[in-house]
Amino acid sequence: MMMKFLSLLILASIPVLKVLLITGLGSFLALPSIDILGQEARKHLNGVVFYVFNPALVSSNLAETITYSNMVKMWFMPFNILITFIVGSLFGWIVIQWTKPPPHLRGLILGCCSAGNLGNILLIIVPAVCQEKGSPFGDSDKCTTYGMAYVSLSMAIGAIFLWSYVYNIVRVSSMSHITADPASNNLPITNTSSIEEPLIHNQPLVVYNDDDDDVSNSKKLLVLEENAVISSSKSKREASAAVRITTFIKSLNLKALFAPSTIGAIAGFVIGLIPQLRNLLIGADAPLRVIDDSAALLGNGAIPTVTLIVGGNLLRGLRGSESELKKSIVVGIVLVRYVALPLTGILIVRGAAKFGWVGSDPLYLFVLLLQFAVPPAMNIGTITQLFGAGEAECSVILLWTYVLASISLTLWSTLFMWLVG
Repeated sequence: MMMKFLSLLILASIPVLKVLLITGLGSFLALPSIDILGQEARKHLNGVVFYVFNPALVSSNLAETITYSNMVKMWFMPFNILITFIVGSLFGWIVIQWTKPPPHLRGLILGCCSAGNLGNILLIIVPAVCQEKGSPFGDSDKCTTYGMAYVSLSMAIGAIFLWSYVYNIVRVSSMSHITADPASNNLPITNTSSIEEPLIHNQPLVVYNDDDDDVSNSKKLLVLEENAVISSSKSKREASAAVRITTFIKSLNLKALFAPSTIGAIAGFVIGLIPQLRNLLIGADAPLRVIDDSAALLGNGAIPTVTLIVGGNLLRGLRGSESELKKSIVVGIVLVRYVALPLTGILIVRGAAKFGWVGSDPLYLFVLLLQFAVPPAMNIGTITQLFGAGEAECSVILLWTYVLASISLTLWSTLFMWLVG
């Protein structure tokens, strides 16, 4: 038993070491003295990955492996990812209650606790585990093919949840310090009160005649004016609510829900599930196989490129002086991502397996478990840049979580392989 666990530990450490080596190279190339992978270079390279490499990788892998039987087999994965976000948010709320962070950092903490790196890290670990000698997942080629299909689906679904949930909670929390500024959102309220107050103050001036009829008429006029003020105030509140609802709907990043990776996933599903298209594009005898081969060739560039970018981005976290982040916040996020969530994942996935919801494929179970143990999504840093709130703090969080991921992922991958094997 102990020898088997040690062999799995060595097997699990190899992919993580590969990640560390390439990440270290990315950090070295991003040094100011080297400046091969500087900020502008990473920005443009990230655009190529986002718009070209990732969609090609997702679409080609899903198209080659998706069938109706596989669709039935993988139905639980979207729910599994949703559970990671829900449970992570609950733990994140506990971290917020414990650490008492500034309001504009609460969305960042919730995002880091709930949204894991469901694409890039898995893209590196799963194929590396499949290709290692002694892998518990059988034939390396078959393992890689199906493993990449699982990872591609994970990437697409994770992107939808990230940009629909984390994007908006970071946006809302980043506005907290702006709404407190009298020069911003409080102006409409101030203007409204300044318009209503003179009307209320002038109302007693209407009652100036002691004659009963005149007093009665003046009282009626006063009531009418009060009703007019109330009606005006009510209509303004309704208009303000309507404006807020419209603004919120417009502010939702709906375009991000259909990110290139998501579109690539849709294309892969369509090609895989429609026999006519599949026969045209997939297989050694397919007349248009060159399209699928070209997409697969582009997709192969995603893994090393993304890892280099991650290494370059982590350098920003070394500038701890730019951040006033409490150590307790980092500790809380680390405990959530590397202790609480993986333990929760074991309970959920093993419970789903017991009820027969996830089948018996050990590789599929391994990917489901890994979704609970990955570090925070790198795109959270991009989201904080968009709103200009918590950017330095996010860099520090990502630095420490990714440094500790080398230890955590090795240990949890070993335990997961032992459990599913």
